Amino acid sequence: MTANKLIGMGIALITPFKHDGSVDYEALGKLIEYQIANHADYLVMLGTTAETPTLTASERNEIARFIIAKNNKRLPLVMGIGGNDTRTVIEQIKSTDLSHVDAILSVVPYYNKPSQEGIYQHYRAIAQATNMPIILYNVPGRTGVNMKAETVLRLAHEFPNIVAIKEASGNFAQIDEIIKNKPTHFMVISGDDGITFPLITLGAVGVISVVGNAFPREFSRMVRLAIRGDLAGAREIHYRFAELMELLFVDGNPAGVKSLLSMLGFIDNELRLPLVPTTLQTTERIREVLEQIKAIEK
Repeated sequence: MTANKLIGMGIALITPFKHDGSVDYEALGKLIEYQIANHADYLVMLGTTAETPTLTASERNEIARFIIAKNNKRLPLVMGIGGNDTRTVIEQIKSTDLSHVDAILSVVPYYNKPSQEGIYQHYRAIAQATNMPIILYNVPGRTGVNMKAETVLRLAHEFPNIVAIKEASGNFAQIDEIIKNKPTHFMVISGDDGITFPLITLGAVGVISVVGNAFPREFSRMVRLAIRGDLAGAREIHYRFAELMELLFVDGNPAGVKSLLSMLGFIDNELRLPLVPTTLQTTERIREVLEQIKAIEK
């Protein structure tokens, strides 16, 4: 895997559902074509934004097959394979056909709250079980435990197939320490749309984006401008979308982005329990901000 495949804007793809709760493959196909036509740099399938915990094993396999076929090698693909049982994660990696996948995104083990040594040993076992490039995923707001910079750097220096981290801790001091002390091959990717612009100025290489599901052209342009050093141009787009990016997470992810995509006509606003759609108040505010953005875009 060449490093430039993870530079820019990756899309944390949602899973569209029909009103009967089944996967809406037609809508998913249209969304993939929309991403490709509007300058997404790579696609991330079966991550948290895809509501993966609510998908059956057969649904996950079928969604992966569908995305791989629809993409048809046009964009690099990242697959989410993670969990809080190391052995199960390794078994899933070994039993999955990864021949069309460019990297694995694997989240810090959640709920059982391992120590930093436990997190290190978890990723060590995964890295030794596969030759696939691995992207660490630190999102303490969901997992209940933060992977500290010293643990990230230990893994990055010891295992060459651990190639990046998706950082969603929001801890700038921690992320800055990683960027400052990482090996050359290792990349830091923003896991939070709202802080992507400042993180790129520190040395991050891009974002795995939620809002990009709806606005890939605009958000990928912001990322490219920031990477090129056009901070004024990037800052203008960042502020234009700042309120929307915040609103998308008020009632949880992917409820916000699914509400937005429904307004744009891409999907039905359907989620699987225990997730539910955004509140009426949040929905109306998203609609108002969307209209403001459309007016500016014109």
